[in-house]
Amino acid sequence: METAFDGNRLIDEWIALALEEDIADGDHTTLATIPPTETGSAQLIIKEEGILAGIEIARKIFRTFDPDLEMKTFIADGVEVKPGDIAFTVAGKVQSLLQTERLTLNVMQRMSGIATVTRNYVKRLEGTHTRVLDTRKTTPGMRILEKEAVRIGGGVNHRMGLFDMILLKDNHIDFAGGITPAIERVHNYLQKKGKNLPIEIEVRNFDELNEVLNTGRVNRIMLDNFDVANTRKAVELVNGRYELESSGGITYDTIRSYAETGVDYVSVGALTHSVKSLDMSLKAIL
Repeated sequence: METAFDGNRLIDEWIALALEEDIADGDHTTLATIPPTETGSAQLIIKEEGILAGIEIARKIFRTFDPDLEMKTFIADGVEVKPGDIAFTVAGKVQSLLQTERLTLNVMQRMSGIATVTRNYVKRLEGTHTRVLDTRKTTPGMRILEKEAVRIGGGVNHRMGLFDMILLKDNHIDFAGGITPAIERVHNYLQKKGKNLPIEIEVRNFDELNEVLNTGRVNRIMLDNFDVANTRKAVELVNGRYELESSGGITYDTIRSYAETGVDYVSVGALTHSVKSLDMSLKAIL
């Protein structure tokens, strides 16, 4: 796919910014109480059942701050964990351990919470062919980490941003003068720019769905706020000609009903926008 997106660079820049936000001109508590030559080790202790996520980001945080920190992993991303499990140990200068503790916990707790919720949704759909999609309803600056957590939990990443997919939503369609002109403008733009991006279009009712079916030239249709009965009707009408995605107000309790209509995807903003972090702590080994 044609994009200048560099995920590794964004993660590196985010870690640098997060460390600066937390430390600024120095962790004066640590600098005042711990000699610079003192060494030690700490362990990440799980305190709640869930799915572990963020191990590799934690490793990157430690290496960024102090390349001499040594991390030993016991549990991999995507594995079910329970209270008392030790995910990893990290050893090196105590000053470094203390200054990276909070950022590492914030990342791993958040990512593990997202992976846990995602896994629950994925299990809810077992036996169907429907996949769970994330959305752009993410924490600013942390999208790449949160979407990685969705992937670790077994979900599917939708577009990363506005650059890697065409998604014609209601406002695009209304401002463009309707479905047909919006699709035509997209194809003219892509041809002019020499880009080959997948095209998805949102429909709000059956009139719009029928217009898309008559116009064609898209890859996926998003059924926005269709109830279960109308979703089933839409699946029958489309009859496999395009991928179908259900979106809008779908919850854990209702997602199975949507999947059983035969849609290919269900997008769930709740995977990232309102997740409880998984409880864990990073404690010194004495």
